[in-house]
Amino acid sequence: MPHPYLSVVIPTFNEEARIAGTLSQVIEYLAGQDYRWEVVVADDGSTDHTARLVGHVIVEHPNVRILRLVHRGKGWAVKNGMLAAEGEYRLLCDADLSVPIELVERLLPPLGPGSDIVLGSREAPGAVRIGEPARRHFMGRVFNRLVSRLAVPGLADTQCGFKCFRREAAQDLFPRLTLDGFAFDVELLHLARKRGLTFSEVGVDWYYRSQSKVRPFRDSLAMTLDLIKIRWRHRKPV
Repeated sequence: MPHPYLSVVIPTFNEEARIAGTLSQVIEYLAGQDYRWEVVVADDGSTDHTARLVGHVIVEHPNVRILRLVHRGKGWAVKNGMLAAEGEYRLLCDADLSVPIELVERLLPPLGPGSDIVLGSREAPGAVRIGEPARRHFMGRVFNRLVSRLAVPGLADTQCGFKCFRREAAQDLFPRLTLDGFAFDVELLHLARKRGLTFSEVGVDWYYRSQSKVRPFRDSLAMTLDLIKIRWRHRKPV
């Protein structure tokens, strides 16, 4: 059986309040496309009813599946989900759908730029931010400046949870990922640049979700320490 054209990888941790609605929207969109698709829920050791709710969806939609993992962090879940996916293109899509699923059309051919990795960006031309608190926006801009200086120069936004990878790029990069937390995006793009892969940024509509698990101040400190780890761990050519 041929590989799916698109795999949608959704990392989850205690998402019982919204995972059913998220999957409903994603499936409704994908069902209207003329290509083969799959959804991979990479569950990072949820302690609520997330897995059970996904199981109900799987009964009706066999091209949805779930990976049940020990709890180690978002990067760990995304890594496992991307490596389990089978699509020619593999989309990272956050469980809160802060970027509407239909905007994947901007990242895929023929509309997308055709790079190995296409990043949905909240800062690229055409991007729109809806409802984001000013303090959170400021902290994000500061972190992106640090990323540009220490790890991945030239990118406006590395942290948006809407990224599309060619199959070959995903299979090359994700086994090399060492960070399990929120800064995994930066490590991934740092490795991609060192390995000569191409990537582009595409502006997307991004909606702030008040239930987000990101804690701007605390997570920014942890992610700044992770930037130092990235520089140290990958100081040699790969």
